[in-house]
Amino acid sequence: MAGVSPEGSASRYNDDCQGRLVFVTRSDPPSRLPSMPDTSSSSIDVLSANLAAVQQRIDQAAARSGRDGKQVSLVGVCKYIGTPLTRLLVEAGCDRLGENRPQQIWKKADQLVETGAEWHLIGHLQRNKVRRTLPWISMLHSGDSLRLLGAVNEEASRHSHCQPVLLEVNVSGDENKHGFAPDEMAAVLEQVSELEFLNVRGLMTMASRAGGQQQARRDFSSLRQLRDQLRGNCPENIKLDDLSMGMSGDFEVAVEEGATLVRVGSALFEGMDLEGHQA
Repeated sequence: MAGVSPEGSASRYNDDCQGRLVFVTRSDPPSRLPSMPDTSSSSIDVLSANLAAVQQRIDQAAARSGRDGKQVSLVGVCKYIGTPLTRLLVEAGCDRLGENRPQQIWKKADQLVETGAEWHLIGHLQRNKVRRTLPWISMLHSGDSLRLLGAVNEEASRHSHCQPVLLEVNVSGDENKHGFAPDEMAAVLEQVSELEFLNVRGLMTMASRAGGQQQARRDFSSLRQLRDQLRGNCPENIKLDDLSMGMSGDFEVAVEEGATLVRVGSALFEGMDLEGHQA
């Protein structure tokens, strides 16, 4: 985010957990917008078709589980593409965007601020990047430790801002993944309930790398069952309505198992030559 210090010049915050955006006066001008690619029209056509196809698959998966596809929100993951193609994705109709790396959100959200796109951080957030990241994001999917959540709460309190978050659960037990163990979640909820500037909306997980869709289904089912168990004795100020799970290779299974947020990237760019569009 060119010219913006980590100490201030916050560009926007959600207003008191209601999802409204409050814009704060910047002390520095926004970065120059990148030039548009010459093939923007054809790219939008492909993106629009892919977006419609993904949405249809979401609708069909929701119907198979007795739900309406409107109960599932698509987060378009743009971690491998640059700002110009991300802009086209928004123009094609995907205005809820997900990034793994905070640095990419700082850059892209600043350059695309006029589009009104909603940014979700879906990757790990280091505590030293909290201050610079929170002004840009509508949702933190990766609340993966009490130390991080404490830092997020402290920073949000500086602006009297209630930050929507999901608690990341490592249901697969993979040592290489971040997140809380399922059996510690009841205690985690009690501790997090004392952080008044967090708005805990639900849980997030990533499926096991091995085992294919059958294992993914077990992982997603485990998260849903855990959520249902926790709801029985959940602090009043914590809502567990959202389940963020499923990516391009398994989002239909995730929807069938109860996902309300799916994080889809590569399926949105099928048939496109991404050379020259990398982030």
